[in-house]
Amino acid sequence: MIRVSERKLSIIIFSLFFSWLIAFLFQGQILHALAGYHRVAIEGYIFRIIAAHFAGLFLCGFFVRTSLTAKRLMLFSLVVCLLASAVFFLPLSALWLAALLVASFLSGASVAAWGYFFKSGTPKGERLKTAASALIYTNILMIVLNMAALLISPFIGLGLAMLMLAAAVPFVLWLPETSAAAGFLPPEPDGSLAGVARPMAFLCLFIIVVTIASGMMFQAVGPAFAHLEWLTSWYWAVPYIAAIYIVKKLPRKANLTYILFLAIAMIGFSFIFFLLLDRSAPSYLLINALMMWAFGVFDLFWWSILGEMLSLGSNPAKILGMGLSANVFGVFLGGLAGLVLASAGTDSYYVTLLALAVVCVTMVLLPPLHKSLTGLLKEHEFLTVLAEMVPKEQEQLVTGLSVSGQLTKREREIAALLLKGKSYRTISAELHVSENTVKSHVKNIYAKVGVRNKTELAGLLLEKQTVRAE
Repeated sequence: MIRVSERKLSIIIFSLFFSWLIAFLFQGQILHALAGYHRVAIEGYIFRIIAAHFAGLFLCGFFVRTSLTAKRLMLFSLVVCLLASAVFFLPLSALWLAALLVASFLSGASVAAWGYFFKSGTPKGERLKTAASALIYTNILMIVLNMAALLISPFIGLGLAMLMLAAAVPFVLWLPETSAAAGFLPPEPDGSLAGVARPMAFLCLFIIVVTIASGMMFQAVGPAFAHLEWLTSWYWAVPYIAAIYIVKKLPRKANLTYILFLAIAMIGFSFIFFLLLDRSAPSYLLINALMMWAFGVFDLFWWSILGEMLSLGSNPAKILGMGLSANVFGVFLGGLAGLVLASAGTDSYYVTLLALAVVCVTMVLLPPLHKSLTGLLKEHEFLTVLAEMVPKEQEQLVTGLSVSGQLTKREREIAALLLKGKSYRTISAELHVSENTVKSHVKNIYAKVGVRNKTELAGLLLEKQTVRAE
């Protein structure tokens, strides 16, 4: 039997399943081509599909609590989604809506359940690359499915999409069935875990705001360039794929925060060019390149952040599902806002200006979001710099603080271990003291140095390092 690593299995499964999802359910070309063939309008289905998918993502973690349950859910969903897809070889009937709603809910739940294998198959610090590979392969397959539906036949596109689902089944069967086999370990107790909820909520807010802007712009850009159907059916995903590939290949020490700010600027420029340029193919190439490059960066950003957050909780399906449900909720709100404005006869000019205003909100949210996540994830570049220092260098930096004379020897030891990313439990074991003693020392360290948390302490040390280097 061919041996395939769990990491590769998870990427293959996600790519096959998600390509069907975005090419068929999520306003994909297959569903629209089928509707055109049968001469029926499906616009009324779209928001119900999104709502059902949101429900599946959000609720999955409440009833899927082990990797075995996650695997069984994924297998069940694949079979049901295959049957639901087969309904669309038939003329329009009540079965269409029922099949779409069931498939949307189960596909959302399956994506959330996939979080178990995203976590166990990929070690911490490597999940950005796994997410990037999965998104790249998904969109390449999606382009193939879309082009088959448009250039050959919508039924050929549907058949190929179903083939993707069927091909995923044996790979899901190869997944480990127990948490122990998957290398799944419960999180190590740490005082910092009490702060997971707030950064998670902040991240979800940021995701919603960004996707509201994207949803609104798709409502404006889509109709404006509808006459370029062949080009818009495949090119929109090319800059998206290119952006993810470039970020994936960047050195690990690269500061991705600057790329996020660049992405926000590119969204803004794409909106401005949409207002200024005509509706020709060259204009679409430029506008879409800027917009989708930015959205590719943002998608990879929150996919990778959610991936690292999986190690901070015992239920990956809940963490991944809730995070991605924010994405879907933002798309729902943005699309609904764009539709309402369009129905009211609002010019695309004003829709674009409103979307641009939403983008400005992301500029305000990004700095505090970055600070919040930095304090939560020790793998973040801001703390990785300290974690990669040899112990002697860390001790020198702690001792070199202008106020370090106020720290006792024990406090300096704890400060150095804390900045390595050690948990309270680990520090207490290494120093042979209780966790409460460690917490008391940490509280005293923060008070003496004049900071409120580990992030600010790290910033003070890095500032000191910079001054010494100069």
